[in-house]
Amino acid sequence: MKLCRLGPAGNEKPAIWKDGRWLDVSAFGEDYDESFFETEGIVRLQNWLQSHLSECPEIPSPSRVGPCVKKPSKIVCIGLNYADHARETGAKIPSSPVIFLKAPSALCGVSDPLIIPEGSVKTDWEVELAVVMGKKASHIPISAAMQYVAGYAIMNDYSERYFQLEDTGQWTKGKSFDSFAPLGPWLVTADEIADPHQLHLWLSVNDEIQQNSHTQEMIFKIPFLIHYLSKLMTLFPGDIISTGTPAGVGMGKNPQKFLKPGDIIAYGIDGLGEARQHAVACRS
Repeated sequence: MKLCRLGPAGNEKPAIWKDGRWLDVSAFGEDYDESFFETEGIVRLQNWLQSHLSECPEIPSPSRVGPCVKKPSKIVCIGLNYADHARETGAKIPSSPVIFLKAPSALCGVSDPLIIPEGSVKTDWEVELAVVMGKKASHIPISAAMQYVAGYAIMNDYSERYFQLEDTGQWTKGKSFDSFAPLGPWLVTADEIADPHQLHLWLSVNDEIQQNSHTQEMIFKIPFLIHYLSKLMTLFPGDIISTGTPAGVGMGKNPQKFLKPGDIIAYGIDGLGEARQHAVACRS
């Protein structure tokens, strides 16, 4: 099942993508938030659709595709989780996961524009596989970790490299601007993805391919990441783990290349859909 949220920011309707159509499931009565996932909402929605699918109105041309999860308690990101990306940035390949938090206020939809922050000189792209938690997780063994996954989505971990690495060197500072965490277009439930470590991911800027890799190249795999993170912090239903980006980011180019207003960023992951965003200047 592919879960999505459509409509104006702050007033999205829960929907599904099925057989090439957007279907409004507002009559189910719940949005895709922590409470939904915590109470086995995916199973309950699947059961509800068995008798109500024909009653769900189609949304022919949604005005906006919002983030596919509503208000996660946190967005946990893994840095340098592809060896080729670590090498291109001049960093050592990590011996344990590099962890940082991205402000939940950075979350947006994949049809929203990327807002280049005021004063930005180095806004960069990073296509990533995001894991959405389906259960509360604390001190989870590796062997049980995948049982806690609700599904997967595409996230672009946009980063302003000057604020992240040069201006006092704080990763969260360079990662948390509004619009820096587009998530979607769908949350694809875990049962539809046979192996999340066997997915092609790619990104282009102005139709020129910049990233072209495969999730099998992750250094730390998803079961280990859930296990590791759950020992450091409680993961709540709906929380997002963004698993890192492969080589091809702007700061790794020679010469370096960064985003500017007017650029078009397109990206996708096998089975999880595609996104296309426009970069715009910040209007404070």
